[in-house]
Amino acid sequence: MRLFNQSTLFLLILLIVGFFGKNQSLMIAVGTLLIVKVTGLDTRIFPYIQSKGIHWGVTVITIAVLVPIATGEIGFKQLGDALKSAYAWIALCSGIIVALLAKGGVNLLAEDPHITTALVFGTIIAVSLFKGVAVGPLIGAGIAYVVMRFVNYFS
Repeated sequence: MRLFNQSTLFLLILLIVGFFGKNQSLMIAVGTLLIVKVTGLDTRIFPYIQSKGIHWGVTVITIAVLVPIATGEIGFKQLGDALKSAYAWIALCSGIIVALLAKGGVNLLAEDPHITTALVFGTIIAVSLFKGVAVGPLIGAGIAYVVMRFVNYFS
């Protein structure tokens, strides 16, 4: 196994981008991947992370979002009060749209995996240069899926 190859160089560049962009999430992600790679566990761990990582991430985000319910900060009263606001209805509709886009994104990534490269690179650019959050590939794939279906419908 050659330790220093194209993928290692790419990860090191991303680590530097994360450092200068002050993006802790990117640095932790890249650092973790580099450690797995250096220890030689990459051939066993990377396929598992690649197949299950999105689901883990969604689960962790869901847990974080549900914490205010678990702590009692948000209950039925707050839900009822929120639904009296126009902004809450906008948020509700946005949540539905995003979940449907993500569903389309999962389908696109399963049907056309090479598109993942462009989506991941777009996410890296947004995270490192624009202080974005790395939930982009799934939603990006969903948006791409909708646009591609729209284009195919009219072609």
